[in-house]
Amino acid sequence: MLHHLNILSSVVSSTLRGWRGASGSKHIQQPVLTPMLFDAEDDAECRLVREALTELNLDVLIYPCPQGGSRFSAELKAQAGTDVTIPYLVDPNTHVKLAGAQAINAYLFQQYKVSTTPKALQASTLNLLSSRLASTARFKLTALQAQASKPAPQPLVLYSFEASPYSRPVREKLCQLELAYKLINLGKQQLADVGPATFRLHTGEYHPLPNSKRAKLLAEKGRVQVPFLIDVNQNIELFESKDILRYLEETYALR
Repeated sequence: MLHHLNILSSVVSSTLRGWRGASGSKHIQQPVLTPMLFDAEDDAECRLVREALTELNLDVLIYPCPQGGSRFSAELKAQAGTDVTIPYLVDPNTHVKLAGAQAINAYLFQQYKVSTTPKALQASTLNLLSSRLASTARFKLTALQAQASKPAPQPLVLYSFEASPYSRPVREKLCQLELAYKLINLGKQQLADVGPATFRLHTGEYHPLPNSKRAKLLAEKGRVQVPFLIDVNQNIELFESKDILRYLEETYALR
């Protein structure tokens, strides 16, 4: 019952942001090197950046920085110097380093789509307000707090897209546990992608766009469903959000 309420509030959160971060571009190619994002899952500006990353179909290495956390503080300071605010993006492909959603999203759209930032993803007063309300809908009146945890030797891998109601609780837990992870964005690229994995808006057999990340996941795992977690440290792969949350708590949380 609690898990169902968790997902329901996550649906409300996505609705308050107009389901931005659900669709992904059909044409963007991944850069050679994976950009890095220092991020807090419930931060209003960080959400705008993650929405942009989904819409651009870009993958990113997330370094969670929840309130009270310190695991990645030294790395952030080494990258940012005195400007240690989040969101903070490091793109090793261009050696660009930027803080703040407005600057980061302008760079991402110019660099990877040669376009300007859509109004809905700019750090305007209205967008930041709806982003903060989206966090409030998760029954969190204060910032996500760091939870005592064991570090993971290698980053985990999470297949997700920003507006996914089932993926959000997993990203929140990864943030609280300060577990770095590679975020593989699987935004919806066509009408056939719309809907839950077991009830998509299409007839007949499901076919992702050829040569897409969705097509690769279907070929390798037999289904396209988020969240999908890979923990190379434990040789574990899990699809269901409830199972993933239990696994992360049992494996990495310190009691």
